[in-house]
Amino acid sequence: MIDSGDGDVAATMERLRTVSYYLDEAFEIPGTNYRVGLDPFLGLLPGIGDTTGAALSAYILVEAAMLGVPRETLARMFGNVLLDTTVGSLPIVGDVFDAAWKANARNVRLLESRYETPAEREADRRFLIGAVVVVTLLLVALGVAATLAAFWALGQFGILTV
Repeated sequence: MIDSGDGDVAATMERLRTVSYYLDEAFEIPGTNYRVGLDPFLGLLPGIGDTTGAALSAYILVEAAMLGVPRETLARMFGNVLLDTTVGSLPIVGDVFDAAWKANARNVRLLESRYETPAEREADRRFLIGAVVVVTLLLVALGVAATLAAFWALGQFGILTV
């Protein structure tokens, strides 16, 4: 396996489990066995919250690619991030979706199930670069959409006149 920068694949896997835990399962809803993480709460912050959540989700994807996970698994993980980011950006409904979908926990489970310790794999750099470009463009588009929506709302209330 390719080292992810720190020379210890086990440490990388533990770090990804920790990120996933805090984003998707850090808090138990009182009176239930259901857990939610920071991701749905981040989504309550217009623009920056969804962007932060998407960037942290993309981090898991990048680390998986650096570990040499097969392209098919990376594609499934990328689909989870893309779905989580697009639907999760919808006000209120997206936050409920984030709490239920738990894309990061799904991605770590995919990573663990596809992780091949005996074989050495090279990181698929083209896929990784493409995924980073798509996630970056999506984040920019979400930022532009949030800004335009804010300007429109401020104009509707007469606060901003152009």
